[in-house]
Amino acid sequence: MSEEQKQGNGKKPWWVGRPRKKPQTQTMHPPKPKGNYAFIDSQNLNLGVQKIGWKMDWHKFREWLSEKYGVTQAYMFIGYLPDNESLYEQMYAHGFLVVLKPTLEIKQRPVANDQRMTNNQHAAVNTDKETEKPPVKGNIDADLVLYAMKELPNYDKAVIVSGDGDFFSLIEYLRDQKRLLKVLAPNRRFSTLLQEFDDYIEGIDQHRSELSYHTYHKPKKK
Repeated sequence: MSEEQKQGNGKKPWWVGRPRKKPQTQTMHPPKPKGNYAFIDSQNLNLGVQKIGWKMDWHKFREWLSEKYGVTQAYMFIGYLPDNESLYEQMYAHGFLVVLKPTLEIKQRPVANDQRMTNNQHAAVNTDKETEKPPVKGNIDADLVLYAMKELPNYDKAVIVSGDGDFFSLIEYLRDQKRLLKVLAPNRRFSTLLQEFDDYIEGIDQHRSELSYHTYHKPKKK
């Protein structure tokens, strides 16, 4: 080793005199609240309120979900009919995320003359459920369950809008996972299968005055 190497060549090492970077401090922000999601069985809701004599104002309903239950996303599950395109656009404009389900026509078999009942007999056995059946069927149950589970990481708690007992397993799971906020039934005549969740159930009919649709007529000019 040369003397120059032993004593140094007179140059400062490259790191001498350079400003040292201050360690960056990371500020830990609390996670933003996710908000709650609503999953709406549109047919059950629509028929349920009409059955007791009123019509839903969908704009008011969307605002009510947001203000009362902190709903940031509201999925509306509807059986698709080509003639209702304008309705779907209105729902979207009101703030609903519309999920459309293909529909099937319900065709009844012709009944032989000797098997036909009189009008009085038919009226006696005709149930409320039969009168509610639409001419087309769009079963949205599976789609609603799928979306509620698929979106589970993205919301805090779920609001299920239906009185249908087919959602028993979904509601039970959400409750057990502490992810169920409310079950909104159109009226108090919901499925008996859901009685187990009575602490979570609220009847939408109790809020008829603030959610019903009103048609305002201008007074006629004299």
